[in-house]
Amino acid sequence: MEMYRYKAVTTQGRVMHGNLDAVNVGDLELRLSRMGMELVNYREMKTRGKSVSGRGIKRVDLINFCFHLEQLVRAGVPILEGLADLRDSMESRRLREICSAMVESIQGGKNLSQAMNDFPHAFNNVFVNLIRVGEESGQLPEVLRQMTENLKWADEQAAHTKKLFMYPAFVFVVVTAVLFFLMIYLVPQLLQFIKNMGQQLPLHTRILVVVSNIFVKYWYLILGLPTALVIGVLVGIRTSPPFRARVDGWLLNVPIIGPILKKTILARFANYFALMYTSGVTVLDCIRICADIVGNKAVEAAIQDAGRRIADGAGIAVSFSASGLFPPLVLRMLRVGENTGALDAALVNVGYFYSRDVRESIAKLQTLIEPAMTVIMGGLLAWVMISVLGPIYDLITKIKV
Repeated sequence: MEMYRYKAVTTQGRVMHGNLDAVNVGDLELRLSRMGMELVNYREMKTRGKSVSGRGIKRVDLINFCFHLEQLVRAGVPILEGLADLRDSMESRRLREICSAMVESIQGGKNLSQAMNDFPHAFNNVFVNLIRVGEESGQLPEVLRQMTENLKWADEQAAHTKKLFMYPAFVFVVVTAVLFFLMIYLVPQLLQFIKNMGQQLPLHTRILVVVSNIFVKYWYLILGLPTALVIGVLVGIRTSPPFRARVDGWLLNVPIIGPILKKTILARFANYFALMYTSGVTVLDCIRICADIVGNKAVEAAIQDAGRRIADGAGIAVSFSASGLFPPLVLRMLRVGENTGALDAALVNVGYFYSRDVRESIAKLQTLIEPAMTVIMGGLLAWVMISVLGPIYDLITKIKV
């Protein structure tokens, strides 16, 4: 779809200028005629995907967008007027641009879900499909309310995930910086003084000398190889789907962090599944859409496999049991929900179960990381001090004798 700069005339003879997206010139004329205007001339501009992509939209801005749009729609304000009000009042410049573009799209004949579908970086598949279901069922305010609550939950989960990785990463950087300072600057100066004493060095001091020399001579390799490895893995993830699938599977099996990451992904899956199923999306469509948003290829493949089993006639609980992802307690909840017709409530409980487990696991991990890092730092400093001060103490003892 292309963006056109147009000049048109209204039925009253008023000349209008503006921007509008259309498939081609004929589509542009059709859209303008629906708006009560006749095309005079036009100029093709850059595509909207290049000018207003929707990238960089924060989750908190989407929460505010959904909340305010829900209030306006619930109060009976037409969608077009509601979006125009949001365009003039939103703090996010990019979201204002998106609202302006959606106003033009709706004026050109699209509905709200179709207008949102032009901005996949701002509104993902779940968002667009739920809005479409809300429009078709007449429950758009309720869908927007559910989306607001779900986005708040997603924001909370993202904060927990950041907390899981940020503190260990910060401590790792600090420990690495201290280690380089000790091995490259401080230790060589102290060891030179010890060597000048001319006595036999103990084993732990000789090991410190070797480690320090390695850091001094090959510091660029010590820093460069891990960096190159990380860059190589990231490039492989972006360019090779099989490699990304292997990496995603490996991440789920990393001790301590892997189970927490897996629970976070499954909590996201259960909550979005429940949200769409409650809104009237079919089970197979829920699985298909959720498989695209879990963010892990290994989990995505397992969910797709469960979807194929359901399509072949298997039960929901049996299909997810075959994937090997869900524990027996969760499968039992799904089975009960499937048998009683309250699958949405069962999925909400699954999401709650995993979300609570993730919060508790992260809290426990943080309580373990802090003393562990303290012990590592203390052990490193103790090794350096003993290796340096031990020979000096031995020399002082010999002088007294």
